[in-house]
Amino acid sequence: MSQPSSAAPRREFSLSDFDFELPESLIAQHPVAVRSASRLLDGRNATPVDRIFNGLPELLQAGDLLVFNDTRVLKARLFGEKQSGGKLEILVERVLQGNEVVAHMRVSKKPLVGGRMHLCGGLGGGGFDAILLGRWPDENGPLFHVAFHGPNGETPYELMERHGHLPLPPYIERQQNGDTDPDEEEDSERYQTVFAANPGAVAAPTAALHFDDSVLQRLQERGVERASVTLHVGAGTFQPVKTESLAEHVMHSEWYHIPLATLAALERCRQRGGRIVAVGTTTVRTLESWARSGNTTGDTNIFITPGYEYRMVDLLITNFHLPKSTLMMLVSAFAGYEHIMSLYQHAIRQQYRFFSYGDSMLLARKRD
Repeated sequence: MSQPSSAAPRREFSLSDFDFELPESLIAQHPVAVRSASRLLDGRNATPVDRIFNGLPELLQAGDLLVFNDTRVLKARLFGEKQSGGKLEILVERVLQGNEVVAHMRVSKKPLVGGRMHLCGGLGGGGFDAILLGRWPDENGPLFHVAFHGPNGETPYELMERHGHLPLPPYIERQQNGDTDPDEEEDSERYQTVFAANPGAVAAPTAALHFDDSVLQRLQERGVERASVTLHVGAGTFQPVKTESLAEHVMHSEWYHIPLATLAALERCRQRGGRIVAVGTTTVRTLESWARSGNTTGDTNIFITPGYEYRMVDLLITNFHLPKSTLMMLVSAFAGYEHIMSLYQHAIRQQYRFFSYGDSMLLARKRD
């Protein structure tokens, strides 16, 4: 007769488990003067250690592999008006083939299919026309299918670069100037990583914002290899989880790609016994999506919660995330729920800066 298992039953988590009180004063509104001068909470072990990010190279080893997300944030926020004169705002979520995009729209009364809009970025003069083709992905979809018509046949990327604004997260406040978007000159540089290459994101992979040329050079000298993936971060990353039951949450979808050179680098790292260090949760989502599906390119709606078995990542560099967010669930699955909640309380007591322009932490994967 078999003996009953002594293993403790796995805890079932709900949304309220990932809530915490965060003083508003800790939400970073601007980046620090020097990227790598931000703080780094070393949470690899039970006792946290307060560090500065420019000390990261000394925490890694020769043979480790840093994997970055090389997406580039689009100036995806555009202002304009309908033919009737009503003001509107759109946020491009994805660029399709040709001159077509998928976008969110903020307007008092939605234009009819076939309706023409004029988008000018709120700068006055110039601009370009756009036509509403319908909803996306179907006639009842939450997004809008729009065709851009530049006066000189420009691509959507060129039109956004000329007329758009960086879509800063909703918790970053800027002084409004008329009807323009409240991004500032510093955001054009600092809300992009120093290695941003492939345009398509509407939010930055913020853990990578701390890296500058000096840190990258010292990592190379230490023998730490680098590789990149691409995941175009969508606006869904800021959408709150609205269901107390995690099983009922519908995860947003994002496009990713893993180059063959990165697959080779991952294999070399495993062969030599090095550690795979993911820079940011978007890199984690990309690597784990590939590990589960075998697809190097495609869309992912992977939802990682405690109990998930990681296959690819050994260490994680990440910023501090919003309460009750899917990213809190991801890092809790990676480093352990109790450990993460303890680290967050330490960060609050020590006045760490939170969210996109905030500080970061270094985590090790929990081993059962």
